[in-house]
Amino acid sequence: MNSSPLLAELIEALRCLPGVGGKSAQRMAFHLLERERERGSRLARVMAEAMEKIGHCERCRNFSEQPLCTLCASSSRDRQVLCVVESPTELAAIEQATGYRGQYFVLMGRLSPLDGLGPEELGLAKLTQRLGEGEIEELIIATNPTVEGDATAHYLAQLARAGGVRPTRLAYGVPLGGELEYVDRSTLAHAFGGRQILD
Repeated sequence: MNSSPLLAELIEALRCLPGVGGKSAQRMAFHLLERERERGSRLARVMAEAMEKIGHCERCRNFSEQPLCTLCASSSRDRQVLCVVESPTELAAIEQATGYRGQYFVLMGRLSPLDGLGPEELGLAKLTQRLGEGEIEELIIATNPTVEGDATAHYLAQLARAGGVRPTRLAYGVPLGGELEYVDRSTLAHAFGGRQILD
């Protein structure tokens, strides 16, 4: 226990971050107060401004300060291909690791009735509207290979077909540089199921 109610409130506030428990939050609070007061003040200012000004892009639902994010506003992106991801984290990973130049749609989750995430919470009405505009030819489904991610992918594929759009799913299997003896059983089973003819 500490004697400062404000310090206790700071520690409790830091616990909202993912993976941060009581001890980690206490360490962060003490570090900021002992050595990084100026940076802590800047962090507080930037965080307050971000919470107030950053919303969602009207078209793709990614984080944006403007009604349209820079990716949706760009005229150099391929408007015939749309990639659906679960979160902005996956969008950033695809942008950094691939040469993909199409559009995106960010679900901000995946279908999970137990967590209260249904089609409405994922913005699927907006996605259906985009698919119905007639511009998109391919819907790349890049949900995670989990039970909920696969269920979401199946649902998205049905939406795409209903809108006359060709659905595709990211391939998954043995990681590059991986050894078969260390690959888990379900990944190996998917890799066998999705094998291709060599040219």
